[in-house]
Amino acid sequence: MTDGEEYTLADEIVARARIHAREVVDEYELAVNLEALEWEVSTRARRRAGACRWHADREVATIVLARKAYEAYEWPAFAEIVRHELIHAWEFQRFGESGHGSRFRERAAALEAPRYCEAFTEPRYVLQCLTADCDWRAKRHRASKPVKSPDQYRCGACTGALEVEHAASGRTWTTASGYGGAKAALGDDW
Repeated sequence: MTDGEEYTLADEIVARARIHAREVVDEYELAVNLEALEWEVSTRARRRAGACRWHADREVATIVLARKAYEAYEWPAFAEIVRHELIHAWEFQRFGESGHGSRFRERAAALEAPRYCEAFTEPRYVLQCLTADCDWRAKRHRASKPVKSPDQYRCGACTGALEVEHAASGRTWTTASGYGGAKAALGDDW
């Protein structure tokens, strides 16, 4: 850093992730070209702790890490996310594609990386089935179509009707007009 420049939390996240990436590449002999790897920090991400994007035209992978996940997790758990995304980068660089299939699972086990990451924020909405003996639930962080119009969708397990709960207030609705009413009633607390 030069005089007058501030060291930000994003700088810290990227610095720690890059150091960890070098350690992983060396220790586990993961053939990731670190020179063809870019790093970003998302201040908006609420569901995904990390993502890896492939830019085939440049043959560069970009690992995006969520600041909120960094703040929520202890470093060992966040380091697992970095390893998870490094596996995606390796797959993109080597095969031009990446997923969570058998090749990914094998590498994840070797690197002690999770196949999927735990949630680091509470959902804003919870969809739940209204059928008495069904306990199907789905968490949502955004006002998706099923959140806005639950009467247009069915339960993922038994095809029963859905209800949506605004997690912070406990307010529920089963129709698009119920969504609009809840949103209007909560105002700034939405």
